[in-house]
Amino acid sequence: MNALRDGIGGFARETIKTFKLLARNKMGLFGFVMTLVIVLLSFVGPIIWQPETSANVADINQGPSEKHFLGTDFQGQDNLRKVINGGKDIVITAFLTGIIATLLAVTVGAFSAFVGGRVDSALMELVNIWMTIPKFPLLAVIATVIKLNDPVTLSLLMAFLDWPGLSRQVRAQVLSLKKRDYIEAATMLDLGTRQIIFREILPNMMSFIAVSTIFTMTFAIYQQTGLVFLGIVPYSGANWGVMISAAERRGVLYTAAASWSIIAPIGAIVLFQLALISFARSLEEVFNPRLRTSV
Repeated sequence: MNALRDGIGGFARETIKTFKLLARNKMGLFGFVMTLVIVLLSFVGPIIWQPETSANVADINQGPSEKHFLGTDFQGQDNLRKVINGGKDIVITAFLTGIIATLLAVTVGAFSAFVGGRVDSALMELVNIWMTIPKFPLLAVIATVIKLNDPVTLSLLMAFLDWPGLSRQVRAQVLSLKKRDYIEAATMLDLGTRQIIFREILPNMMSFIAVSTIFTMTFAIYQQTGLVFLGIVPYSGANWGVMISAAERRGVLYTAAASWSIIAPIGAIVLFQLALISFARSLEEVFNPRLRTSV
């Protein structure tokens, strides 16, 4: 019981330290709170504000009002409700793509830099070739062949295409860390490649890895939304990309009030990306051990 109590107390203290460090950077704190709000609304919101299933002819293409804060679409359905119900797929795809692509990049880049020699040359040559391939056109072609009607499959495909560029950055970071005294000492003690990479090198790169994951997530949002907008990925419902595509096909840009059907999902995408990038600005402080000990 004492060990459990100490563990819970230690976790609570570290959590408080993390929030104090986030609070130092106002933009970082804003990004964290806004990201949390968007994620909660995307998963909990549809339970409270369920999607509308029928058209409301009396409210077609209206601008913002007390009844509809973000106006209505061509069916008279509330844009805010549709934005809330359309965020889940975007959030899942962004997080999965960012995490999977980062894991691939970190594994390949760190292993390549640490082993060196012919292995490093071969892996980096493969990465160089992979980076010359235009990602979005290839993704569009693959999406026409493979049925990408769920966020997990789409995330795996996008992560598989997005990891090479980050792996080169990871390699450069590891090459720099290899020259540190504690890494050379660990190598001389023959602690093993796995332990040196995952216990000695990567923990000192956590801020870089976390920021890279977030930037990969923002790129994944563009990719998914673009594919859905073009109709290549057959999503249905109130997905933000579907909202933009449907609004564009209905010519809403030619009417000021109706334009909110396209402004609402675009605004949601911009706000989500702004939140992620703002949150990334504070991660250096969160993962910096000197700052953690000063709190």
